[in-house]
Amino acid sequence: MPKKKMKTMAFEEPLIELRKKISELKEYTKTADVDLSSEITSLEDRFAKLEEEIYENMKPWDRVQVARHPERPTTLDYLPLVFKDFIELHGDRVYGDDEAIIGGIGSFEGQPVTIIGHQRGKDTKENVRRNFGMPHPEGYRKALRLMKQAEKFGRPVICLIDTKGAYPGRAAEERGQSEAIARNLVEMAGLEVPVLSIVIGEGGSGGALALGVGNQILMLENSTFSVISPEGAASILWKDAALAKTAAEAMKITAPDLLEMGIIEHMIPEVRGGAHHDTARQAQLISGAIRYSLKELEGLSPDQLISQRYEKFRAIGVFTE
Repeated sequence: MPKKKMKTMAFEEPLIELRKKISELKEYTKTADVDLSSEITSLEDRFAKLEEEIYENMKPWDRVQVARHPERPTTLDYLPLVFKDFIELHGDRVYGDDEAIIGGIGSFEGQPVTIIGHQRGKDTKENVRRNFGMPHPEGYRKALRLMKQAEKFGRPVICLIDTKGAYPGRAAEERGQSEAIARNLVEMAGLEVPVLSIVIGEGGSGGALALGVGNQILMLENSTFSVISPEGAASILWKDAALAKTAAEAMKITAPDLLEMGIIEHMIPEVRGGAHHDTARQAQLISGAIRYSLKELEGLSPDQLISQRYEKFRAIGVFTE
């Protein structure tokens, strides 16, 4: 089976062209009686420097594009690499099972945990099945059911956030979308077990926040977390969605910006070029971050966990002139 061609981002195009030129020279030297080793070495040095320059100086809009990459690893990609013995649980015990959110019980380095995450697809068929990762209210009610179960049995809750937002359709509103999100916010705030929320892709609006009231919020380096998309913000502010790139810079929605403002606790570095280039290695980095965060929360009593969570979110947005 032919290897699937990976989509490239616009900011990566100079690297693609240079890599192509290096490959062409290497092929040429195999058939021609010409020594081009010095030229190839020079181009490879140039490639390494250009690669470092590009990935070390990514703009907010570049990170938005990486967060939306169709091959970016999802919750299901990370589950078998980060956790062991995962058992998926279904349904909200009220309406049905929403496949835009998956959740269940597993173990992390021998410790029982509850894992809940958004799930989008990587092709049209899977996206339709998962509703493009946009949950209905029954998805959030399923998540809350699993959180309360985790609280009952003393298991930490680990949420993986990756959604453009909650589904805004009529059916979702009829079944109580806003109430389901609001209830999750209230109930998560009072959970008596450690809660980690990890943004692995896009963290959009209330759809993301419904899994985001954690003792610690972690973000992958090229993920985003925002109340609205750059296109939506540009449409509102300047009546022109084409100004999304400008909006992305102004909104401060990337992990480096949110870490600097104290909204998240930790930024998880990504493999060069984005998590989709090496899912296994990225899973190792996520595992390390989970291990570190759980260690930081170890020993806190239920009351202390609730108090820490409360103070964390109360502090967001406080400023002095």
